[in-house]
Amino acid sequence: MVWTGTWVAERLGVELIGDEELPALLGLALRRNPKRAHLLVSGVLGKHVPQHPSVVYGAGLDLGRRVRALLGDEETARAVVLGYAETATALGHAVADGLALAPYLHSTRRPVPGVAPAGGFEESHSHATSHLLLPEDPKLLAGDGPLVLVDDEFSTGNTVLNTIRDLHERHPRERYVVVALVDMRAAADRDRLDAFAEEIGARVDLVARAAGTVRLPEGVLEKGRALVAEHEARHGAIREPETVPLASAFVRAALDWPRDLPDGGRHGFTPAHRERLEAALPSLAAGVAEALRSRPGTGRVLVLGFEELMYAPLRLGTALEEAGHDVRYSTTTRSPVLAVDDPGYAIRTRLVFPAHDDPADGPGERYAYNVAGGGFDAVVLVVDSAADTPALHAPGGLLARLGEHVPHVVLAIVPSYVPSRAPEAAPYTPGTAGTTRTVENSGADEATADDTVTEVPDATEAPERSSMLPEPLRGPAFSSYAPEEVGWLLQDLSDVELEAPTEEREEAIQSGGAHYAESLPVEYQPSERYQELFHAALEASAARIARAVGTVTETVLAERPGTPVLVSLARAGTPVGVLMRRWARARHGLDLPHYAVSIVRGRGIDANALRWLAAHHDPADVVFVDGWTGKGAITRELAEALKDFDGFDPDIAVLADPGSCVRTYGTREDFLIPSACLNSTVSGLISRTVLRSDLVGPDDFHGAKFYRELAGSDVSGAFLDAVAARFEEVAATVDTDVKELLTADRAPTWEGWAAVERISEEYGIHDVNLVKPGVGETTRVLLRRVPWKILAKRGAGADLAHVRLLAEQRGVPVEEVDGLPYSCVGLIHPEYTRGATGADGKAVVSR
Repeated sequence: MVWTGTWVAERLGVELIGDEELPALLGLALRRNPKRAHLLVSGVLGKHVPQHPSVVYGAGLDLGRRVRALLGDEETARAVVLGYAETATALGHAVADGLALAPYLHSTRRPVPGVAPAGGFEESHSHATSHLLLPEDPKLLAGDGPLVLVDDEFSTGNTVLNTIRDLHERHPRERYVVVALVDMRAAADRDRLDAFAEEIGARVDLVARAAGTVRLPEGVLEKGRALVAEHEARHGAIREPETVPLASAFVRAALDWPRDLPDGGRHGFTPAHRERLEAALPSLAAGVAEALRSRPGTGRVLVLGFEELMYAPLRLGTALEEAGHDVRYSTTTRSPVLAVDDPGYAIRTRLVFPAHDDPADGPGERYAYNVAGGGFDAVVLVVDSAADTPALHAPGGLLARLGEHVPHVVLAIVPSYVPSRAPEAAPYTPGTAGTTRTVENSGADEATADDTVTEVPDATEAPERSSMLPEPLRGPAFSSYAPEEVGWLLQDLSDVELEAPTEEREEAIQSGGAHYAESLPVEYQPSERYQELFHAALEASAARIARAVGTVTETVLAERPGTPVLVSLARAGTPVGVLMRRWARARHGLDLPHYAVSIVRGRGIDANALRWLAAHHDPADVVFVDGWTGKGAITRELAEALKDFDGFDPDIAVLADPGSCVRTYGTREDFLIPSACLNSTVSGLISRTVLRSDLVGPDDFHGAKFYRELAGSDVSGAFLDAVAARFEEVAATVDTDVKELLTADRAPTWEGWAAVERISEEYGIHDVNLVKPGVGETTRVLLRRVPWKILAKRGAGADLAHVRLLAEQRGVPVEEVDGLPYSCVGLIHPEYTRGATGADGKAVVSR
């Protein structure tokens, strides 16, 4: 029989070294992940590879019995078992079943309203890394008995060690047991565990079914990326056999799930819960079997779980298997993996479908591996009630995708458990279990990784705020954009007084007393004449903007494989990101994720926002978006900031690049983009971003305000709609533009930066930060700063009408000059103090 790691091993030189059992337990696959190109694919976990339920359950049960023998019954009764989502939730349940006397909890990526986190952690090399700990009983993790931590794979050990370190600071224990199907640590990592145990003064044991290491040749990460890109370009990322005429309908199985029995370990699962599930399993399986009998010819059955919901489907599978059915078991997953139709590769096929449980981190793709072409006569899809949504049943949803490849589909719904916080509820106390029956558990979702952990409060304290990063803010609660248009990776500072008079801000900024991002300018309220200029400019330039939107979007789609994740630099980039998302949807039916993040000159990009993005998306998919380039300061700022983060591409996609600072753009002409004419009222009513130490802590996103009170003046939607309405008429021109661009030399020349340096010296400013080139940046100077003068390219016409009006309103001279690479340049008043003079001996103030 061919080892399912052969394909990868032959091409990348990856080797498994260790116990003889390793090749039978693990195969290899590839994924586009900036930290680890290869994926160890377990054949006994029941995640990516369908397997007999008895084999999957038996693997965890055996490990649990070994832990119980190690601890003894007295210590086992004081223990708590903690499993890692998504891949190890069912494994952790099965381990807890093997202990029989201990409660079980698994981490989760699904926040539950009303349930405060008792902690959380992140995993650095996993595809999706943010996890919460949401026990119904906050005392569950507060005891001093042994803590048993279960993951499918123990690779470097960082995740487990960081978990233990953090929990140990809150609730010291004398003993920890780490459990995994395979221990793949290198020698240095093994020594680190011993040193760690000595450091915290606790015993840390490890129990694994097999041990070994992965030998990676030099340059394997780059080779893996290239191999994935090559294969996707040649064959596509998805391999599915041809569909066959199948029944389009599905049947529901009648599951008489016991009342108030948790569907898994998301909020805790006690020995008493196990007894109830064990007693109910025969009747639950009978309901599924009855649904299968209603569909003739259902010989080979796959029980398919759903992300974190792994254990309940697994136990239904074991019960069906015991009743004589030919059953395999696997689950859907968040993790994108390359599929290759080769016997020596672990992931032969994959089905792709939209998330159907309204995930907190927004919409996204989900996957089912080795289901298509697996020879199944029927699939029993088991989901919880929170995931039984219209998206599950929609065309292209999971049910429809399964129906394309399997003749019969049965849907079984397990009620989603909602914890009770009633004070009279009797919490489970470790050590009080009175039964020694071996019972079963529940499980659910995926990951494997290594990084940091948050805190678990003392049992007598109210749960503290977790350091887990919050989910993106969305409209209408934050911004006037529709919720699907953009997720803001910001914190809402709407209730904080941040505005300061323009002159006061300028004096503080130039004197070094404050950074520009520590306050906000008073929002400019446009006059009736200025509003008329905006609408006239929008009408005149909508098609031109649409063409640039189409060009930059098509360039991104052509040069970025997979599904790009648009990340706009708030706030100027946000309307552009929304328009790019609309273009991709209108022209290609793509639903691109879009987020807005803060970047501050001199302070860098929001590092927590990057961590959130890396936790929820492949950094290689992220495309940073901005409205325009001036001299390229933000381009340089982003490139410098990303040096500390693996996998992100610093190239910015912009609508207009008059400074020739980037290689991905819609145009290099400097023209009026109407979204530059206004502030929040054309940007979803969101302020410029704020970074101030008393408001933004080390675990916080940067801040911004939502100006709800300006709703009557909001033209954000009108701007987007006016541009999007011109998409169809410019489509042919865009196709031509993109063909030319893709073969052209688009390397940045930094022409704009050179011009700024020259102007800074010629006008006696001697500070490039006070020279703001281009229509967009000049407009910002007039709206937010203390302008000194405006340089206008001789002959520039309607594109500068609003600039001239603003300059007139503020008493700022406009100087016509030759040889500008931009339509105009705004000069901030040099060495400004209120009443001071600039290089020309004049002072300029707001009017």
